[in-house]
Amino acid sequence: MEDTKQLYLELMKRALMYLLYAQEEFRPGQRPRDFVRRIIFDAMVKRDIVPMRRLPIRLEDRMEGRDWPAVGLTMIGMKRLNALQQCAEEVLAKNVPGDFVEAGTWRGGAAIFLRAVLKANGVKDRTVWVADSFEGLPPADTNKYPKDTGEYDFSSPILAVPLEQVKRNFERFGLLDEQVQFAKGWFKDSLPGLRDKKWSLMRLDGDMYESTMDSLTNLYPNLSVGGYVIIDDYYGLECCREAVHDYRSANKINEEIQKIDWNGAYWRRVT
Repeated sequence: MEDTKQLYLELMKRALMYLLYAQEEFRPGQRPRDFVRRIIFDAMVKRDIVPMRRLPIRLEDRMEGRDWPAVGLTMIGMKRLNALQQCAEEVLAKNVPGDFVEAGTWRGGAAIFLRAVLKANGVKDRTVWVADSFEGLPPADTNKYPKDTGEYDFSSPILAVPLEQVKRNFERFGLLDEQVQFAKGWFKDSLPGLRDKKWSLMRLDGDMYESTMDSLTNLYPNLSVGGYVIIDDYYGLECCREAVHDYRSANKINEEIQKIDWNGAYWRRVT
């Protein structure tokens, strides 16, 4: 039975990464840097007429989570999916109380995988909460959050995946049910509504300083002792990393940050 469970979860990871069959994808052309051309390109994306290029999947990039899949449902790569599974299964094995939450879901892949972990382990008393604007990232408020100033393009339309599409992605795997709940809106508006929830695992993928700080401020106080917080883009985006450091410093959090790969990190709450 254990072998069957692990086979299912390994198959889920490869399916979510779009690695089961195709060795190539149709990918959208690169977003222009020129402002006027970028406006035209974004309009074409919204109308689903953006020029596409047929390119081979670079297996190494996909496994390491270094590309943005045109078809796959997650961009976090195998190491971060493995770490997500390890953390989720440990809190289940140790009966750490609380639901799972992902703040920043893109196409839903990591959250779908968390629901699959619950399914594979026969867990019926926990919920996967999926928090996202489903409209991409908010405009950077650089007056209030100057650390969101930089070269990173937070406005890319590729990051905006509608809630209806994410729900359809859950349905494709037979995993959209009452154990999946959605919190729609900018984090500053939606996450305060989750402050009464108890968490055993938090996966934060808000990219920006503001979004990461909003996630930690609203969710971390109710993370159970023994639970995990996973930070995507901790190493890849300085603004995200600085939000984590500022929050930890202000709240005297001293648990050691563990490295997952070139981009992701986590720590386990012990106090």
